[in-house]
Amino acid sequence: MAITVKRVSRHVEQTSYVKATLQGMASTLKQMFEPKVTIQYPEQRWELSPRWRGTHRMLTKEDGKARCVACGLCPSVCPSNCIKLVPGEDENGNRYPLVFEIDEFRCIFCGYCQEVCPEDAIHVGQHYENSEYSREGHVYDLERLMAQTHPVSTLWDATDPRGE
Repeated sequence: MAITVKRVSRHVEQTSYVKATLQGMASTLKQMFEPKVTIQYPEQRWELSPRWRGTHRMLTKEDGKARCVACGLCPSVCPSNCIKLVPGEDENGNRYPLVFEIDEFRCIFCGYCQEVCPEDAIHVGQHYENSEYSREGHVYDLERLMAQTHPVSTLWDATDPRGE
């Protein structure tokens, strides 16, 4: 059985990379002469959407304790497994978290923890400045979560007829 080679003839426009290179250079030149948009951070800040999902925060009761009742729903629903919860119980039978930690490095900021919380305790907030000098700085414990004061995110608007 003999091997045959089929030759395909193509036009120069289809095989030449010169045209594609010139189109790319034209696009670059066009961008060079358009006006630039620069925000002078930190004096100017972006206006975030109310649905922006950033750093977590734990809401508190009137007495200053966390609203969390350590039900365990948030770590069970978390797809990235970034929430560590150890439940405890006081002498009156009230549940509270002994350990509540969120690893912000592992978190994908999906907002499932906020949606599933029956006590409306944990929220993703509108905060995006999360720089730290160590990896351990991104593990938020219960005290740090309760100390957060940024506004909470509105994941959806219940009054919107389209559900967006």
